[in-house]
Amino acid sequence: MKDQLGQIVRFGLVGGVNTATFFGIYLLLHPWMPYFAAYSLAFVLSMVGSFFMNTYFTYRTRPTWKKFLLFPLTNVTNYVIQSVGLYALVTWAGMDTRIAPLVAAVVAIPFTFVLSRKILVPGAARAAQAQAEPVPSGKSTV
Repeated sequence: MKDQLGQIVRFGLVGGVNTATFFGIYLLLHPWMPYFAAYSLAFVLSMVGSFFMNTYFTYRTRPTWKKFLLFPLTNVTNYVIQSVGLYALVTWAGMDTRIAPLVAAVVAIPFTFVLSRKILVPGAARAAQAQAEPVPSGKSTV
């Protein structure tokens, strides 16, 4: 449980750095291209940085080509949630296109944590489930 709490805290720190990186790239690209194209390119570039920060710092595991190739799958959900959120915030809520990506990113955080942990720490879900299961009475855990 302590290890998972540490992962959540480190994930939050990495998420903050990654969000700042994404937002900085987005703001640099925004004047030169349509907002959604700038958003998409900033998302892809920050995702590569996110992979390395999460493997080394958050989950303390080694990056592999397999994880690198699977990592974008975890971000597909994130991308869809953020994209729908961005569109809704800009189109329906009238939010400024410079702020809306940040709000949409916050909504996607819990989904991204769960999915990235499943990819970057194989067996983590099974280990967490085994820890949560009660020990039948009369059985020793040692």
